[in-house]
Amino acid sequence: MMAITASDVAAFVACLSAGAAREEQTLNAADARLGDGDTGSMLRRVFAAMATANAAGAATVSEAGKRLAAAAMKETGSSLGTLVATGAMTFAREAREIEGAGRDPEPADLPRIVAAMRDAISMRGKAETGDKTILDSLYAIAAALGGGEVSREVAAQAAQQALAAFRDRPCRIGRARMFPERSIGADDPGMLAAALLLA
Repeated sequence: MMAITASDVAAFVACLSAGAAREEQTLNAADARLGDGDTGSMLRRVFAAMATANAAGAATVSEAGKRLAAAAMKETGSSLGTLVATGAMTFAREAREIEGAGRDPEPADLPRIVAAMRDAISMRGKAETGDKTILDSLYAIAAALGGGEVSREVAAQAAQQALAAFRDRPCRIGRARMFPERSIGADDPGMLAAALLLA
């Protein structure tokens, strides 16, 4: 199986950045129902900063992840943006462990890496699976990648399925938890972002 390269990581982030720019107003509108209405604008800024972090020029995948995390931390001022940075830092750490074992990360490592990102984000955001957050998307993605083909298409389908499964549930964390009835039937902005940007 071919190894993942720093250029692959940079190309993926470039796709996320393009998607965030394209879906900015859709995500802002979704967030306006449950929060400040700025999720799309924040993600556009964070992913644009990550896309210009020269991850492709890194000598290793873990170094590429570190550059992305630093760019995200510098740009964000929101809770979701901080979770993006946490995910990037965890990606870098997991890649470094694999490199320390004498090989480069491979697609087969992604279920483990996504699961580690999920766990780190859970700890940082003090959320649990079932709270109707992007954590639920990551749980679904890790499970789907671990159970079959490792591809962006599989991840995107898992994120879409999680979004649909949680749409009619109340949010149990964040500002939206104060008005749970308002969140029933509404998409969590983070979960919606995962589905749209992976697609």
